[in-house]
Amino acid sequence: MIDPLDMLWRLLLAAVLGAVIGVNRERHEWAAGMRTHMLVSVGAALAMIVSAFGFNDVLMRSHVVLDPSRIAAQVVSGIGFLGAGTILFLQREQVVRRLTTAAGLWATASIGLAAGSGLHLAAAMATAVIWLILAVLKPLERRLFARRPRGTPRLRLRLGSSAPLAAVEALVAQQHLPLRKMILRRHDDGEDHLDLLFDAAVRDAQLMALAEALRKLEGLQAVLLEPAPTPVHSPAD
Repeated sequence: MIDPLDMLWRLLLAAVLGAVIGVNRERHEWAAGMRTHMLVSVGAALAMIVSAFGFNDVLMRSHVVLDPSRIAAQVVSGIGFLGAGTILFLQREQVVRRLTTAAGLWATASIGLAAGSGLHLAAAMATAVIWLILAVLKPLERRLFARRPRGTPRLRLRLGSSAPLAAVEALVAQQHLPLRKMILRRHDDGEDHLDLLFDAAVRDAQLMALAEALRKLEGLQAVLLEPAPTPVHSPAD
């Protein structure tokens, strides 16, 4: 049986290493913060301890063979359910958010398994590598792969209780304007805001004509026209 102090050390190490990863996510106010990562890491470490040492009394019996890796394998696959809960698909924007958070939770579970199995150095090294990926590579990724502004003109609509979404789409279709995207958001004040994003080729006069037509719709409280911004070139360009 494992020594109680050794068990406590493994659990505390898992908690500390999980907190290191969670602090980075907490700073950016993501769905899974420090406490979530700590719980995942400690839970995985405890599962590993149970898997490795929890069945010693059973193994003393004859004709009993157990695989100590089976619980660890279940942790690796089971953490996917928690990760899936943090992933958010925005249907209006057609994008998937928080994949990095889900991957971080999965990696944190692996750190907990390593700490629980006694591979302290491996757990610490993995924590350092994961932290560097999350904290250091993100600014570099933004600098290398950032999308340059395309100058997208848009109309911002503030909708009332009877949101005329179908009527808005019909008016845009009548104007034959190249609509790129419609984004519907619920603000803190309880109102729905609808953004209509168009191709850069749309002229301001066309947008003003559409805005004038939209103002006549019942249930539409406000229409704000945002012309295409003029791109500003930095010296690095």
